[in-house]
Amino acid sequence: MGLLDGLLGQVAGNVDIQNLAAKVGLTPEQVEQAVTALGAAHPQPGDTVQTAAEQTGLPQGTLQEIVGHIGGEGALGRFASLLGEQQGGLGGMLGGLGSMFGSKA
Repeated sequence: MGLLDGLLGQVAGNVDIQNLAAKVGLTPEQVEQAVTALGAAHPQPGDTVQTAAEQTGLPQGTLQEIVGHIGGEGALGRFASLLGEQQGGLGGMLGGLGSMFGSKA
């Protein structure tokens, strides 16, 4: 979670996975999956929240709430960009998320 917290801190100021989980009523692991799925879905065609919901199984309303807490679509775009820059590290993990969550192909 440290890497995601660091990236979130760069785009949303004082947001971390633990606090975000408490705010939206999910476990930190679920929030980590949600934030990563949102970041991966953002540059893809279609609705970001719907795509992330399909990948994680979390309700769209909860994912929309997470987007709001991290600063909206603009912050999510910056977060997605930072995730993309993490090639081999977190960027490589994003590719694996598609298969882990049954990504649409």
